[in-house]
Amino acid sequence: MHMADALVSPAVAGTMYVLSTGAAAYSIKQVREENDPKKIPVMGVMGAFVFATQMLNFTIPGTGSSGHLCGGMMLSSLLGPYAGFLTMIGVLLVQCLLFADGGLLALGCNVWNMAFYGCFIGALLIWKPIMKKGATRGKILLASILGCVLTLQLGAFSVTLETLASGITELPFGVFLATMQPIHLAIGFVEGLITAAVLIFVNEARPELLWGVGEEKKESKLSLKTTVIVLGVAAAICGGIVSLFASAFPDGLEWSMEKVAGTTELEAKGGAYAIADSIQSATSLLPDYAFKNSEAAAGTSFSGIVGALVVVAILVGACYAFRFFKKKGADQQTV
Repeated sequence: MHMADALVSPAVAGTMYVLSTGAAAYSIKQVREENDPKKIPVMGVMGAFVFATQMLNFTIPGTGSSGHLCGGMMLSSLLGPYAGFLTMIGVLLVQCLLFADGGLLALGCNVWNMAFYGCFIGALLIWKPIMKKGATRGKILLASILGCVLTLQLGAFSVTLETLASGITELPFGVFLATMQPIHLAIGFVEGLITAAVLIFVNEARPELLWGVGEEKKESKLSLKTTVIVLGVAAAICGGIVSLFASAFPDGLEWSMEKVAGTTELEAKGGAYAIADSIQSATSLLPDYAFKNSEAAAGTSFSGIVGALVVVAILVGACYAFRFFKKKGADQQTV
């Protein structure tokens, strides 16, 4: 659901930047008040995990379309809505600048559509109420599917609204909406299953990592360090190896655009688009997750591993550089 710049007008893009920045500023404030530095390694490894799994497009049978994980629901179920939202911003920023995945002008839209709903609506309205009396496999499965389906539907709806408000494409709102929502319903269901599998593993390995779960105490089967290492290795395998077998079909947004307009190659002219494109061209060292002017499989593997490492570096670096977490007392644990 990474929107390209050609779908949004500068006015709509600017508005969504303001909204997303406001949500980010509030999240930073809340994370600082929570002051839980044990979240730093989890933010890093789960950011890398979401980045890697977003490269794994899965085919939606009978449609000619594919989908991939958004990750907001998964991140917020582990980190809470605020740290989860900031982690998603780190992932989307790396995708946009290093891999030219999603437009720079449209980044505010993509943060809102892919991160806000999953991290705030999914975590606060679905995950936390279901988990308030403790987590079970059934509850995790239910919350994951409901959360991913609902938040992906909201994200898809926002894409159509932002496109309508921009008024710079010939995509008719009603037809575009009627195409976007069903395909993302299927994608959301699959994402829910993947999210549940990861969260059930965490609940078995290190249950206290789950956010918003009631006071029920469960014995941990793995140490925090081991759990983080397992998730990190999984991210490396997904990004470096499994990504080579990702579906070649267009994702839900591209598929919808092809169905409605017959093409995904939309163009927009103007100074704002030219500036955004020039910046992105300069920063995207691995456009489309490949070596420039090469279709070698090694480019995909390299992109998956390097991208995951860059996400970790940015997220962990930001935690320390912007002092998201502070030591308040002599007994405060540090990472």
